[in-house]
Amino acid sequence: MLIAAPDIEMLTRFGRALADPIRCRILLALREAPAYPADLADALDISRTRLSNHLACLRDCGLVVTVPDGRRTRYELADERLGHALDDLRTVVVAVETDRTCPDADERACC
Repeated sequence: MLIAAPDIEMLTRFGRALADPIRCRILLALREAPAYPADLADALDISRTRLSNHLACLRDCGLVVTVPDGRRTRYELADERLGHALDDLRTVVVAVETDRTCPDADERACC
């Protein structure tokens, strides 16, 4: 099966977004509801500058979008299906983690 380059690029962007715990927390928070940066920074207990950098990465990855709201800007997931995908990924990772089939997983750093 030949995998198209755009598919690989899209998965790479998604992986890069999920590679940082703060970005994961932002995505999970936005899965619950759209939010303003100041509220996100307070909820996640991080500086606004740090949050801004992570939001820029998520925007560049195409995972979040900005929505003008008067003088403020609200952030939300770019597509509601992303929230479902995050739930599915969490479920799969938990299932795989609890059902390790490789007896040497800890020693070989596999699985």
